[in-house]
Amino acid sequence: MTFMDFCAGIGGGRIGLENLGMSCVGFSEIDKDAEVTYRNFFGNDEENFGDLMKINPKDLPDFDFMVGGFPCQTFSIIGNRCGLSCDEKGKIIYGLAKIIEAKNIKYFILENVKGLINHDKGNTLKIVLELLDSIGYKIYYDVLNSLDFGVPQMRERVYLVGVRKDLVDENFQFEFPKKSNKSLQLEDCLVDDAELFLSEKTPSYQTFLNYLQNKYNKDIYCIDALKEEELRVLDTRQSDLRIYINKVPTLRRGRHGILYIKNKKLRKLSGYESLLLQGFPKKYANLVKNKIPNSKLLQQTGNAMTVNVIEEIARNLMRAIGEKDD
Repeated sequence: MTFMDFCAGIGGGRIGLENLGMSCVGFSEIDKDAEVTYRNFFGNDEENFGDLMKINPKDLPDFDFMVGGFPCQTFSIIGNRCGLSCDEKGKIIYGLAKIIEAKNIKYFILENVKGLINHDKGNTLKIVLELLDSIGYKIYYDVLNSLDFGVPQMRERVYLVGVRKDLVDENFQFEFPKKSNKSLQLEDCLVDDAELFLSEKTPSYQTFLNYLQNKYNKDIYCIDALKEEELRVLDTRQSDLRIYINKVPTLRRGRHGILYIKNKKLRKLSGYESLLLQGFPKKYANLVKNKIPNSKLLQQTGNAMTVNVIEEIARNLMRAIGEKDD
């Protein structure tokens, strides 16, 4: 089965489908930095068709399956939540629907933030579902947490699955997976050997000390006590310190600030580690280690789809339609 990767980012969705034996015939991504990482992972064989809103579907190769993580900022609780009214990012779903209909593809998986569910009191999701139904697809959606799919990251996302109506009968039903058999522990991910420790003599260490003294954290935390538990995760992205054990909070493109304890020292989360937390196998992470700047990888993984979740959704879909025996 062939597929195309839209709003591809760095290819988390692609790896999920390739793990099931599917073949990528092209992708669409406008972020040039993300494309550099994508090319490091997958090579230069496939064409990047660029801005999907400018694509003429006739110029695309034929393919069976679409995977796409369409821009989420307009629906996210940390974004401006303007939704479908946004001139650019909010309208991407219409561009995807145009391509889906024109290419008459069989199936698709689309991903967005959980905020899509309740945006505009549910009206935005209703419009999206009606749009995809109107072009001939049975639609299923659910909110899944990456934490249930073998990675130690709390990441809730809404996933939409579409099946062309003429391919199934009226009794066809698709069920989302509940969890994965894979199980990657936090200690399996926090393994980068790069020197990202916060030395007591550096400004960043002093910044953290000042952070512990703000009105939300003052007299609550002692830095020496925080250092006592190995791999304790500290999230400084809010005014108040958030502490996690055996997991990390949601990775986000524009909000870094995740620290953890290693050998009783404060350490920054690296881009390499964030790839592993998104389910990217080490063989991919190793391809960009020391080649892509750490700050870029942190941004890109914050935007990426979790590999394991896409793989399990697609596996269930293939089982439901009888195209994959397992």
